[in-house]
Amino acid sequence: MSGTVACVGAGVIGGGWAAYFLARGFDVVAWDPAPDAEARLRRTVDAAWPALTELGLDAGADRSRLRVADSLTEACAGAAFVQESAPEDLDLKRGLLADLVEATGDDVVVASSTSGFPMSDMATEARDPRRLVVGHPFNPPYLIPLVEVVGGEGTAPEVVARAADFYRAIGKSVIEMDREVPGFVANRLQEALWREALHMVANGDATVDQIDASITEGPGLRWPIHGPCLTFHLAGGEGGMAHMLDHFGPSLLAPWTRLDAPDLTPELRAAVVAGTAAEAGAREFADLVAERDRAVIAVRRAVETARSATSVPLPASAPGEG
Repeated sequence: MSGTVACVGAGVIGGGWAAYFLARGFDVVAWDPAPDAEARLRRTVDAAWPALTELGLDAGADRSRLRVADSLTEACAGAAFVQESAPEDLDLKRGLLADLVEATGDDVVVASSTSGFPMSDMATEARDPRRLVVGHPFNPPYLIPLVEVVGGEGTAPEVVARAADFYRAIGKSVIEMDREVPGFVANRLQEALWREALHMVANGDATVDQIDASITEGPGLRWPIHGPCLTFHLAGGEGGMAHMLDHFGPSLLAPWTRLDAPDLTPELRAAVVAGTAAEAGAREFADLVAERDRAVIAVRRAVETARSATSVPLPASAPGEG
């Protein structure tokens, strides 16, 4: 790859994007108004580089190709693509995206890393919203391949296609959404699980470590290769999803889940924070990041091996297995 990508916003997500673009052989120019932005950004890139190196660097990949600009205009000058990763503040996003439209050429795609705002809501102050699109990654963007791409009411369809093609070309797995949905796809599913987890902690149904173990030692092991829909399809045995729905459909009416968000009381907050701290134990933040990165790499490689071994049939779940 070649060319220049502007990363506007250099926090956890913006820094992760910068590391990934560098690993794909781009020049990266970053801008963030925070006084310590450059130091934090370079620490993020340095922390991500071992994982990116293990996954494989493209020709020309070099951390020295990162430059931090003094202004938004300087960061956007000469950029062929812009990835905005500012904090999740709607008014901030609106003003910043409007400024990015003015600071970039008429052929430059401006993608937002927003985790939930529809582009139609963020583009209200932009003079020309046709080049504005959501490119929502998952943390850390240098490691997790998913990017959800969706335009707003004013986004040109060809811009959505260009953004999706760009992300695919640099190795991302893209969900090109047909229409705007608040929270997109993955976050809505993740949020449902998170709300139920909070309810269970609040009600004393389960502890933080029990909840995490229930996923990492249970359905989470299936999700890297089969998502929830295909997992339940296999749960129906040879009858597939149809049998599963016919057989287990009535259980959907059982009061198992509470999808309304619980009140985040001081007590619930304290319980979740304390439980997470206890689960982390003596491991510092950097230790947990390194542990996660190693594990995700191992899982991804294991999944790739399983997918490539088409001559070896994988065992299906037994009928009724959820």
